[in-house]
This record gives sequence, structure tokens and C-alpha cells, in this order.
Amino acid sequence: MDRFTSPGVARVRKVAQRGMLKPLVWRLVRVTTKGEEDIKDLDAPFIVVANHSSHLDAPLVIGALPYRLARYLAAGAAADYFFDVQWRKWLTTLFFNAFAIERNSEGKRGGSSKALLERKVPLLIFPEGGRSKTGVMGRFKPGAAALSMATKVPCLPIALVGASAAMPRGVSWPKRGRYPVTVVFGAPMLAEAGETADNFSTRLAAEVRRLHETVSPMPAHSQKGTAHD
Repeated sequence: MDRFTSPGVARVRKVAQRGMLKPLVWRLVRVTTKGEEDIKDLDAPFIVVANHSSHLDAPLVIGALPYRLARYLAAGAAADYFFDVQWRKWLTTLFFNAFAIERNSEGKRGGSSKALLERKVPLLIFPEGGRSKTGVMGRFKPGAAALSMATKVPCLPIALVGASAAMPRGVSWPKRGRYPVTVVFGAPMLAEAGETADNFSTRLAAEVRRLHETVSPMPAHSQKGTAHD
């Protein structure tokens, strides 16, 4: 048993996440959740796929999910940033149960995501690959879709609405005034027969966009060209 599946480590992480991080974030922004009925029968493992525009995103997903689903959730974090400095690696591991993702397709940690899912550890992946500079949703890379297809594990689409306005890229703290943020859960999704990873990824992105539009319409160009971290 390792840190990803250890009940003892999970108890420590619960104090950090539920006792410290969530109360802080929920005080700094006004959080609303929608779609809880779509996840009431969901069990681990699963892969959360969400749009990404703010450092608030992972805390919002972890805090908004019911604890039974968030207890062992492991968040993918960029190896070239979150794991390059020891103190940042320690904090990321403590608060987000993080595992390293190579954003430049270096392949040094290939197979770790699949191994976690095989141990029934649910994953949080941001398929855009980094935070949007503009808050506009970019193209989803097909990695999460391919991982879902390889493991037969469903993807859980989640739309994060308002996080970019509350804490845009380039700032180190949420803006004053408790901006409204909504976390919208969708129904779990699996690839269809004969579907490619690219097509499934496109369908996941379309569903996240649809969920986003139930709260706030996205610009028509939301799938065209995004700059990332």
C-alpha cells in the first residue's frame, strides 16, 4: 500500500483538504454546485476531465465532489512545475494527492496513470494541458480519452464556471469580493464502439462546453487556439 491508497494518509489528507483548503476557498469565492444527481451512483475508479483556467480549479473539484469520491482522488500535476521544487512537490502531494504528468510528452512516467486506475484510484486530469490565458476553453488533448479506453474506466466531465474571473492566470490570490463560481457535474461517459481517442476526446470537450453553457455561455471560438502554462 502506498500514499495513493493508504487509509492513514487519506485521513491526513482529509484534514488538509476538508479542514483547511475547502473552507478557505469557499470563503474566498461563492461556490455553487449543479448536477449532483448525475454522480450519485458513481464509484471509483473514474477520470475527472474538466476545463482549466485557474489555480482554483483543482481545489474546486476536490471540494465539490462528495468525500466518498474525493477521498483517494489523485490530481495530475505538471512534472516540470509542481515536482521540480521539493516544498512545492510536498504541498501538491499533501493537498491534491498529486501524480506527475509530463506535459511535453517525454514519457518518463508513462504507465503511472493506468497503474493508479488499476488500483481503483480515481484521477483528475485537465485535458487542455495547462491553464488558459484568456479563460476560453482550448482543445482537449486525447490522453485522458485514450486512458479511459485502455482501462474501460469512465470519464466524469465537469465544467468550472467563473474560476478564471475569480482568480485568472497571473495572479497569486483570488480577487476580492467573493466572485461566484459554479461546479457543474455531468454524467459519466465511455467511448462508443469504434470511436477513436481523438473523437472521444472531442465529445468530452463538447460535453464540458455544454455543461459550462448551462450556467454561462462560452464564446463561439472556445475551441480555437489556447495558450497554456
